[in-house]
Amino acid sequence: MRIAVAGATGNIGSLTVAALERDGHDVVRISRSLGVNLLTGEGLDDALAGVEAVVDAISSEATDRDEAVAYFGTTTRNLLATEERAGVRHHVLLSIIDIHRVEGNAHYAGKREQERLVSAGPVPWTIVPVAQFHDFAEMVVSWTEQDGVATIAPLLVQPIAPADVADVLAEIAVGAPQGRYADVAGPEPQDLVDMARRTLAARGRTVKLVPTWSGLFDTSMAGDVLLPGEDARIAPTTFDEWLADQK
Repeated sequence: MRIAVAGATGNIGSLTVAALERDGHDVVRISRSLGVNLLTGEGLDDALAGVEAVVDAISSEATDRDEAVAYFGTTTRNLLATEERAGVRHHVLLSIIDIHRVEGNAHYAGKREQERLVSAGPVPWTIVPVAQFHDFAEMVVSWTEQDGVATIAPLLVQPIAPADVADVLAEIAVGAPQGRYADVAGPEPQDLVDMARRTLAARGRTVKLVPTWSGLFDTSMAGDVLLPGEDARIAPTTFDEWLADQK
């Protein structure tokens, strides 16, 4: 099966490409670094020729709400319009669980716009809401660290291994469109501060962590807001297992 992966050089995109190729599929990589620009549409028509399904695993580092909404809106419109012309039969969107419960986060606002366009768009679709990844705590530290000190919110999450996310996306892409898929998460809830502390220890790094809600994430994300629903699909790899492989 010929399947395109948007964001193919990113964390999840590259793993999804590998999972699809492992299963014998013909994978088209969509990335600006590979000559396909989702913001302008350059190279998209050629890239999607003969493609039956598209996995959208793009991301954005925008911290401004309007910028995030504009980025996800433009890229999604261009992708869906080109898919319709190419006769693509299935659009698979990687999303985040509980984004509709959190209003103040710029990235979540962009993802909501992406979901809105996909669900109202011309291509049959599956939206896959996924929990934070096992490497999310380390990523947050990298965003906030200054002079050996990093602020981090004490979020309660149920993180998932990036490779498990890729396996789920690859499985869904080769099947029929399912609409909104169940939440996908890892086996166990974790505290983000503890995850960061343990990941840094595994890397041999010393960073002072300051738990606070006065940073990137506020109390609208506290408690069980980021946890998966009761019907969630639980991926197999625990945070401990993932961390052991990082050493």
